[in-house]
Amino acid sequence: MSKVHIEGDELIVEIEGLDKLWALKSRLVIPLANVRGATADPGILKESKGLRAPGAHVPGVITAGTFKLDGERVFWDVHDAAKALVIELADERYSRLIVQVSDPRATVALIENSLPHA
Repeated sequence: MSKVHIEGDELIVEIEGLDKLWALKSRLVIPLANVRGATADPGILKESKGLRAPGAHVPGVITAGTFKLDGERVFWDVHDAAKALVIELADERYSRLIVQVSDPRATVALIENSLPHA
């Protein structure tokens, strides 16, 4: 699972527990100016992940790490599809961050209300 919060003009994604090992990351920092939006999307786990580069994917258990799909990098950290959050990015290493959070709807509201264009 991940914790998402805002500090100043940055979106911070903190990877928790053993997910740091599987995802090979502990923290992502993204300028809010590069965040295009966020949605709660429990169906995202059914979509193709692409190639692991590096990462872990055990269907029904965990998807974590960097995956390449259609020429784009996507960061994943999801165990429970019902709590999946998709954060769309521009001009960043990743085109999307797909992470599990405790309350996807509240996290979407937090992000959307913090964006410069909101």
